[in-house]
Amino acid sequence: MYAIVEIAGQQFKVQQGQKLFVHRLEAERGAEVEFEKVLLVDNDGAVVIGTPTVEGAKVTAEVVSHVKGDKVIVFHKKRRKGYRKRNGHRQYLTELKINKVVA
Repeated sequence: MYAIVEIAGQQFKVQQGQKLFVHRLEAERGAEVEFEKVLLVDNDGAVVIGTPTVEGAKVTAEVVSHVKGDKVIVFHKKRRKGYRKRNGHRQYLTELKINKVVA
């Protein structure tokens, strides 16, 4: 059984027991969070598509940790003008462990 759920403005395909990284959530480490914006549920071939969400479906997850992602280098250059700008960015992430998918 898997579901497609919207978490922090992004869509993820989740299954029970799976770990995933999402944009930083305002929840304490070890807290249980619920997501009710379930867009699709597949229960062994029986697919239910929401309009826009599936009624009564929800996904519960546990916050494992808060981490920072890999560094991404942003480099701007204009040729023949002597203009160069270098900037780095690290995204704040939350690691979730999916406990239950309720359909």
